[in-house]
Amino acid sequence: MKKIGTALAVLAVVALIILAAFFLIGYLQPKSAGLLIQTNPSASVFIDGVEVGKTPYEATRAPGEVVVKLVPISADKPLAPYETRLTLSSKIQTIINRDLAGTEEASAGETVSFERVGGAEAPLAIVAIPDSAQVSLDGQLRGFAPYKTTSFPAGDHEITVAAPAFLERSVKVRTIKGYKLTVVVKLAPTGEAVEPTPTPSEVQVSMVEILSTPTGFLRVRATPATGGEVVAEVKPGEKYRYLETDEATGWFKIEYEKGKEGWVSNQYAKKTEAQTNEETPP
Repeated sequence: MKKIGTALAVLAVVALIILAAFFLIGYLQPKSAGLLIQTNPSASVFIDGVEVGKTPYEATRAPGEVVVKLVPISADKPLAPYETRLTLSSKIQTIINRDLAGTEEASAGETVSFERVGGAEAPLAIVAIPDSAQVSLDGQLRGFAPYKTTSFPAGDHEITVAAPAFLERSVKVRTIKGYKLTVVVKLAPTGEAVEPTPTPSEVQVSMVEILSTPTGFLRVRATPATGGEVVAEVKPGEKYRYLETDEATGWFKIEYEKGKEGWVSNQYAKKTEAQTNEETPP
């Protein structure tokens, strides 16, 4: 009986070791990353030079950088292939939508990808082709591409990108805390000529005026928070070009020097409208 008990104990220990090994192997393996590719018309999908299927294509892969190439399947006329390099993130689905055309210039689409950055914020970056296209978030005009914000509410949003002589595109996205969302939007040209815009004699621009402070100056910070890195100091009465408002804190983003941007507290600053005689070329 004693030998039987010893044997059972040994078997139990061995079983626990095997279970622990399986658990560790499963736990230490990288979580899968999702990839969804949709094209019009259908296309063959190549990942890192290997054909993996046809669109619509959906799969899970190991996280990391990959090169995706889409070769159109069209019997009517030759269409230009599309190729991009992107980073797949663990437990996140990266999405590629593409309207393929005879040339890359005539094509359109968007790529939605994530990068883990940690923290409680959901940074957002929007890149557009052509550059300087108008960017609207949830129906509100926010500026021009390339557009970046370090703090954006997590959740479902709609991004719209528009430019003269190009077809407007909208894409619905979901921002996630701790992940930087990058959206690259390619607009297709309409083929119509752009009418030159009359040059105004005066242009109205938004400015931020610095108000009186207990210290006689106001700190400009790299992020919209009192704990953000101080990058400059501005004085009461001075005015700076307004860039955007942080939705979470109400802080203003300003251009405090040519090509340099930072955030100031809305407690000691206010947004104003100013007239400038700078002429905008047609």
